[in-house]
Amino acid sequence: MKNILCFGDSNTYGTPPMAGPGDERRFDGKTRWPGIMRKILGHSWHVIEEGLPGRTTIRDDLIEGIFKNGKRYLAACLESHRPLDVIVLALGTNDLKARFCAPPEDIAAGIDILAGIINATPNLGHPPAKLLIVGPPPIGLVGFLGAMFAGGVEKSKALPPLYEAVARKHGADFIDAGKLVAVSPVDGIHYDEATHRVLGETIATRVQEMVGERTISV
Repeated sequence: MKNILCFGDSNTYGTPPMAGPGDERRFDGKTRWPGIMRKILGHSWHVIEEGLPGRTTIRDDLIEGIFKNGKRYLAACLESHRPLDVIVLALGTNDLKARFCAPPEDIAAGIDILAGIINATPNLGHPPAKLLIVGPPPIGLVGFLGAMFAGGVEKSKALPPLYEAVARKHGADFIDAGKLVAVSPVDGIHYDEATHRVLGETIATRVQEMVGERTISV
């Protein structure tokens, strides 16, 4: 059985578009994109969901908690789930929060650091896990989350080429989610059910190509 780790934020966790503060719903396992991917990949794959709302790449969040820093947990996460065949890294949206004042280049640098940790972590004698980096779609400033992400729209639009460059550096695959889906107009951050379905299908297909289970179309 192949193991795939999905390491991300609330859009990996399955948070629906939020109507207001305190909205703590979660899409069920069949709806969120790792669950869609699990169904497509089949029983020969073990899909590990490691989504955390508010997770950043490498930034301590002094308001929501420093445990939201993806770097703080990544190494332990990798060691606890190894051996791994594929890792899907889907982070960066929360780094756009105004409180971090992070330019796009610094957000991509966070992805670079995480990719380095992934590549440096021993895989129990197995070949290194293949890495797929998913760049987040551009955000919107709507709803109650708008003020929290003030100034983030243009930054989010600048991320794809920076993420792609990081992927090339680490020999990783890259998907620009912004070319496939859009965030919800309800809160400007999260994905609706249809978006999860598109992402799950797309990521599953790419993963199959990465491990040779599907021929790459040209």
